[in-house]
Amino acid sequence: MAQVSNSNLLKLDTGILPKDACIVLVKTEWNAAVVDELEAGAIRVLEANGISRFSTITVPGAVEIPFGIKSYWEAKKYWDDRPHAFIALGCVVRGDTPHFDYVCKAVTDGVVQLNLNLPVPVIFGVLTVNNDEQARERIGGKHGHKGEEAAITALKMISLQRSFKK
Repeated sequence: MAQVSNSNLLKLDTGILPKDACIVLVKTEWNAAVVDELEAGAIRVLEANGISRFSTITVPGAVEIPFGIKSYWEAKKYWDDRPHAFIALGCVVRGDTPHFDYVCKAVTDGVVQLNLNLPVPVIFGVLTVNNDEQARERIGGKHGHKGEEAAITALKMISLQRSFKK
């Protein structure tokens, strides 16, 4: 089982953090209590690291996350405050039908395509869990806080991308 304690993810040793970065969180309306906590954790990390340029947009469900990100990028890509990273936040809980599998595949494939096609990173912070208990374990429980981890990943990816331009 993958655990944060088995990685260096939580170590921010990327040099100078991108304090001027603009990060857009894209969250779903479904499973709002969990998703709102993912958002709160991501914001805590951003603020703790001096990032003040962030915003949140809300889409109905996980399948709509890639469209929301692509549409936002297309609207803002020439602006001075264009995003330097996106963080996709959602929670898909397995039900009694194969719908779970289709939704998880759609949002995963969409985020992968965005990472290949946009010039900025798109961080996958979508929980795909079997039940509500597993979701709670990932918003501050025994599996860490996936919203916080997503924000750390965004900062690391922005720093990585900037290092290529030096």
